Amino acid sequence: MGEPGRAWQVIRLHHVAFAHRGDDAPRILGGLLGLPCVHEEAAAGFTERMIPAGEAYLQLLEATGPGIIERFLGRRGPGLHHAAFEVSDIDEAVADLRSRGVRMVDETPRPGGMGTRIAFVHPAACPGFLLELVESPAAGPAGSNDQMVERS
Repeated sequence: MGEPGRAWQVIRLHHVAFAHRGDDAPRILGGLLGLPCVHEEAAAGFTERMIPAGEAYLQLLEATGPGIIERFLGRRGPGLHHAAFEVSDIDEAVADLRSRGVRMVDETPRPGGMGTRIAFVHPAACPGFLLELVESPAAGPAGSNDQMVERS
């Protein structure tokens, strides 16, 4: 349950993201789990792939060039990148967190994959954990609103 009087709430775990190099991870992980990749989208320096798992996704972030994922892999190697929680109102969530002095990577929501809007909370505000807030274009179970889109 959300806090009384708060204009937003966490709805569900949206995805857990795994950063990697090469394009074997979707085939290997999908094969191990018996789950198909239902969405693929190019972004600056990486390709995002989504594998539905119940009400959430496993997001695979493949480094394809210079950028945030390549830097992450250079520092830490392949592994967990972040967790994302779907929220009822991302504008309210970001405004509320900022008003409480929470350090944000994104001061305002921005476009994300699959038609979502996203904002990252800085790891310094979450004991070293990168946390993403997601607002879906239409709430629903994983795999129900999949589309192929290119994001810049």
